[in-house]
Amino acid sequence: MVDSAFSRRRFVGALSGAALAPRAGFGREAITQSGAATPPSDHPVFGTLTPVVTSARHVRLDEDRIRDVASFLAYEELPWPDFRSPLQPDGNDADAMDFIFLISTINFAFTDFEKHLMFKVDYAGAERSDSDAMVACLKRAFDRGVPILEGGYLAEIQRSELEEIFRGNIVMPMLDERLSIFHEVGRVLKERYQGRFHRFVHERPHRLYDEGRGVLERLVAEFPSFRDESSYRGHRVSFQKRAQLLFWSLHARFREGGFFRLEDPEKLTVFADYIVPVALRLFRITSYSEELEKAINRHQILPAHGEEEVEIRAFTLWAMHLLTRAINALRPPDRQVIEPVVDGRIWTHYHTTHWPHHLTVTTAY
Repeated sequence: MVDSAFSRRRFVGALSGAALAPRAGFGREAITQSGAATPPSDHPVFGTLTPVVTSARHVRLDEDRIRDVASFLAYEELPWPDFRSPLQPDGNDADAMDFIFLISTINFAFTDFEKHLMFKVDYAGAERSDSDAMVACLKRAFDRGVPILEGGYLAEIQRSELEEIFRGNIVMPMLDERLSIFHEVGRVLKERYQGRFHRFVHERPHRLYDEGRGVLERLVAEFPSFRDESSYRGHRVSFQKRAQLLFWSLHARFREGGFFRLEDPEKLTVFADYIVPVALRLFRITSYSEELEKAINRHQILPAHGEEEVEIRAFTLWAMHLLTRAINALRPPDRQVIEPVVDGRIWTHYHTTHWPHHLTVTTAY
């Protein structure tokens, strides 16, 4: 089909102002003297990104490409995920919630940093890779009766037991860090919540942010391994990837049945990981300095909390925020989407890509 004279590109360009209009739950972005939008200051995550997106040295954003990509993504279905899976317990909401929590505690680093091999495992007649392989290992242990959902067990688990749980094609990367996290969360659950995570959730408002009382705020306060922040030229930058992904997973899984439903899901950002930045590069929404591009293509390790890593993650959040708004500008009111939905579309299409992604030794993602 041939586009009309009033082309799709011009149509999207005509809506560019609307694409940056604020959506419920966020303040209006500031506008710099150059005309570029900057993150809203009243959001707990976006409000920390401005020092990065306004003065980055290694990553750049092309807002024209955001509109181009929105011009086709806007017309996809973009469904909400269910997060029901044969890799999770079924039939008991408390078990399912606690299993999703357990996944979230160690949802990071599935590629060997030296051999560049992805963690894989065979489960239920299929090969699983990346985070799916980790989930399959936990489900395998659950099926065998290992009490992995009990805080008392996690607090005392031995490295040899963890090695057995995560038996796969390679030794699970960062196994010692995962062991330390299991010990931390196990102790907190045992001492404060009768050993189970769902009791933590149901003791507080089902809001991410509530003047320090929200579920995300309390999670990062009581379980420090979830805290995901960096310092960038003296400024605190917040990402909270695993914490946000946990509550998005719970909301998407339980919202219809009523066991858990976030009151403010629109305050979720996308999840700053390894995969979404790859898609943004391939879409040419972001571009990297020559030095950073070479480092990634050579599989060099980027230091955790270094400028390059922080810029990649900050621009992931900001670019996907603008992309979601551009998408919504082209969709009717009853088909508006929130950022984790767009994140899911991108992640599912690119999480097995062979295109190189940055490498950082971190428990944040």
